[in-house]
Amino acid sequence: MFEVVTVSALTAFLTAVGNGAAGEMGKQMLLSTGALVRRTLGRETPLPATPEGWEVLAREMHARLSGDPRRGGEWAILLRTLQDDDVALRPGAGLPPATRDFTDRQAVLRRLKREATRAAAGRPRVALLYGPPGIGTSAVALHWGAEQIAQYPDGQFYVDLRDAAGESGLEPSAVVLRLLGQMGVEPEGIPPAESARVGLYRRLLAGRRALVVIDHASSAAQVRALVPATPDVFLLVVASGPAFALEAERVEVPPLSDRDAVTLLRKVAGPERVALAKPRMPSLLGHCAGNAFALKAAAMSLLAEEPPLPEDGAESTARHPVHGMVRSACRRLRPETARLCRLTALGGWPAIDARLAGDTAAVGQEEAAGMLAEAADAQLVEALGDGRYRFRPEVRRVLADTAALEHGIPECSAAMSRALDGLLNRALHAAHAALPQSWRTEPAPARGTPYRDEAEGMAALLAETGNVVRAVSVAEEYQHIDTAMRMARALWPVQLKAGFWDEVLPALRIAARCADRHHADSRMAGALHFQLGHCLGELRLWNEADRAVHTAAACERAAGHLRGEASSVEMLGLLKLNDWRYDAAYERFVEAERIYRRIAPGQEGAEDLPRALALAERHQGRALRGLGRLEESRVRLETARDFFAERGEAYNQARALTDLAETLHDAGDHAGALTKIAEAERLLNPEKATPHLNHLARLRLSCQTPR
Repeated sequence: MFEVVTVSALTAFLTAVGNGAAGEMGKQMLLSTGALVRRTLGRETPLPATPEGWEVLAREMHARLSGDPRRGGEWAILLRTLQDDDVALRPGAGLPPATRDFTDRQAVLRRLKREATRAAAGRPRVALLYGPPGIGTSAVALHWGAEQIAQYPDGQFYVDLRDAAGESGLEPSAVVLRLLGQMGVEPEGIPPAESARVGLYRRLLAGRRALVVIDHASSAAQVRALVPATPDVFLLVVASGPAFALEAERVEVPPLSDRDAVTLLRKVAGPERVALAKPRMPSLLGHCAGNAFALKAAAMSLLAEEPPLPEDGAESTARHPVHGMVRSACRRLRPETARLCRLTALGGWPAIDARLAGDTAAVGQEEAAGMLAEAADAQLVEALGDGRYRFRPEVRRVLADTAALEHGIPECSAAMSRALDGLLNRALHAAHAALPQSWRTEPAPARGTPYRDEAEGMAALLAETGNVVRAVSVAEEYQHIDTAMRMARALWPVQLKAGFWDEVLPALRIAARCADRHHADSRMAGALHFQLGHCLGELRLWNEADRAVHTAAACERAAGHLRGEASSVEMLGLLKLNDWRYDAAYERFVEAERIYRRIAPGQEGAEDLPRALALAERHQGRALRGLGRLEESRVRLETARDFFAERGEAYNQARALTDLAETLHDAGDHAGALTKIAEAERLLNPEKATPHLNHLARLRLSCQTPR
């Protein structure tokens, strides 16, 4: 069996495990591999941080395995399980539907086709579509893609970046995350590290014929890693605004000619309406300046028999047709509806509903729903379904820029305060419902409507995550520091239970910074740095995570919060464990236990103390396994297993059983390990914990394979 274990196979395996899949089982596989590396080399070997480091480790392992066929067989089994986990590309949902009233753009479409079908000649096929806001760049991309379905039998994949919770847009790692989701990769199969995500993206597309469209990109950094290495993959990047420095065929979308503009108006409003407006047509075309979005808005006004033209600022409107369209629409709306739109636009929310808009404008929810429907008819917002809307970016900017002039700074500030207060109230209710037993979530507020159960609370929080993330930066901007910090605290359930680490990381960084500036050495600062460290650790940014959790422990210690300090020290141990530093991990777990035991009866955290001590026992057992102290490991893991069995915590019992099976396997007790595997599988099957069950299947194979 040893001949299978080549240097290249070892390098590939170690790199894959180091980059790893997300979630508990990705970390479990990492930990198991680290323990085997230690047993093979006979010494502690910290987790490599670079591809070169993985290759050096693989060569060192190969040299040691050359003289140990039994250990080589163990590694060969692991290498085969990695191949079994290969992820397959799925076609995905395809592109959104193209617009029915698409007009002209033939020259642009020809340039796209020329880039997509030219001889590859070692150059990736990439195009960057760009043009001023509202000109129709997205419409061009979707129309072209709809015509090319047959050319891309392996799928068309689309990611729209405009709903990012902030002006700077999504981080590159989060863009790849979304794209992999479109390609059919389950969340637990997506690696935490950006480099590993990009590697998976490239493996999925190797030898494929596919179209990848990234809409509303704001920088080259967001998409540079997606440039394909496969000749028959075409990357189409759409920028709403000027071109940026991406190595691509740059294709500008120009304004529509007057002739094509009239054609578009006829498609939307009908020939009769356009004929009736013929006396005003030169002025209308001048104001719209060939901008497709402005023309559609004007056409909708013609349908409603309303005057579509602004009454002043004609020269400025011609230069910025979307500005003119927004001002014209606001004049046609009821003043209170225009006010609601301007004030709501100040927040830059990824999505708005009647509750958020009503809080902002201080009107009832039913009235706000009617106003949003009016705004949608006037093209100021777009309906997303389920009563939610969003602004086009260029429309939102115009509305926000005019809010202070129209309503005054005090009213704008009051509107944002109301929006933040309402959103915080809902977020706190949802977070408490999603994790009702957790001391890391605040109690539900007395005001507001509670959610029925954990599922409803979690669903509500997931639906609002983008707005809550955005609210943290808005609250910092408006100097609502306590709101910013409490809003970030409310994100704990989505990072813990849903794995939304990329999504919440920007908000946690802001909130931790606010805590350092305004509430240093407080429990709030400790909690936020703990959340930040947890998030960074899940993304395998080990050094940053270590610094954040050290800060959390120091803050909790300064605040005299024993439970928070012990939990932070325990997290430091987990970070060391995942970094294959088993000695340091064990020391931290023992220290955490000592701190927990200082919690006196009746003191805060005393009711949770038995469970906290059981978890500390389990973590100590895992670290002892990595150290090769297998009998001590077994004793601690059995103690943890018995506690969770008595409490009826099936999943935690299964996790302890899995750890115990791996310890017994390392000790050569394969029959005992198989018994524990069967017990864990029995507990997990009702939970449908597929990644955990897959890990147990790999462990079973290792126990059953003859040596």
